[in-house]
Amino acid sequence: MRALLSRAPGGPETLEIGELPDPVAGPGEVVVAIKACAINFPDVLVIEDKYQFKPQRPFAPGGEVSGVVESVGEGVTAFTPGDRVMGNTGMGGLSEKVLFKEAALYPIPAERSFEEGASMLLTYGTTIHALVDRGHIAEGDALLVLGAAGGVGLAAVELGKAFGARVVAAVSSEEKAQAARDAGADETIIYGRGPFSKDESKALAEAFKEKGGKDGYQLVYDAVGGDYAEPALRSIGWEGRYLVIGFPAGIPKLPLNLTLLKSCDVCGVFWGAYAAREPVKNRANIQRLFDLWGEGKIAPRVTEVFPFERGGDAIAKMAARGAIGKLVVRVAE
Repeated sequence: MRALLSRAPGGPETLEIGELPDPVAGPGEVVVAIKACAINFPDVLVIEDKYQFKPQRPFAPGGEVSGVVESVGEGVTAFTPGDRVMGNTGMGGLSEKVLFKEAALYPIPAERSFEEGASMLLTYGTTIHALVDRGHIAEGDALLVLGAAGGVGLAAVELGKAFGARVVAAVSSEEKAQAARDAGADETIIYGRGPFSKDESKALAEAFKEKGGKDGYQLVYDAVGGDYAEPALRSIGWEGRYLVIGFPAGIPKLPLNLTLLKSCDVCGVFWGAYAAREPVKNRANIQRLFDLWGEGKIAPRVTEVFPFERGGDAIAKMAARGAIGKLVVRVAE
């Protein structure tokens, strides 16, 4: 089968179309012919050997996919060949076929496209775990979302509103601010591009505080990191929860005296590990997402679709922080 392969550490320009052996379904396994693969920030990191895991090369990046069941192994009862499915594979999604455990797949609703199906699980799965399990979101909470126009950012805006929060979306341009407003954000903040001087950092903290109100934010959803983190932490309220999602702007260092003064929590969010450790709780979260999807309260926003041969361009656009919503690679028609 064809795959977009990383053969050595490097940027998206190092990826090349190559061949891998076709997977074969064993007991409890399903082979899926991939139709679409969504691109996420881990795809930027993993090909440069900067991610938490370093797959053995050659490998194909891409962890969020949709497609059609091609074959099933012994004991599989939930799916049959021809079923439309979506799943999170960790790596390997930019391939023509992927092998899954039966429990890792979900049916795509009949009215949804392959592109939409490929854009649901990782971003919304991460975000519902962050807001509910780690952040204990409650109706009336004030939620600050950094990087609010990206895939996880828009998911945080939508889910925050679905759970009754007042959402302030922080982004880097008016175009991204409009995307956040379209997703339901109550207010927006447009910030500059870091690194920031001490005065610029203070000014950004004041901008965050102004929108947060006198009690500050009960939740900060940080999908950016870098020089944006400390100003956001300074705007958090008493016993707030600071949710650490990712670091496209760099890994920050936080002054821990702020956590003491505000009696706040800094909470790491590692959805992949949570899903592996707590599969029953994770599937309950995913079912809740399907319910919200069906009610029209959330919906992946696919803003650009790339052909398979240009999958590297999609990763490059993600690396440049130029994505609004979800970028998807169409692997096959």
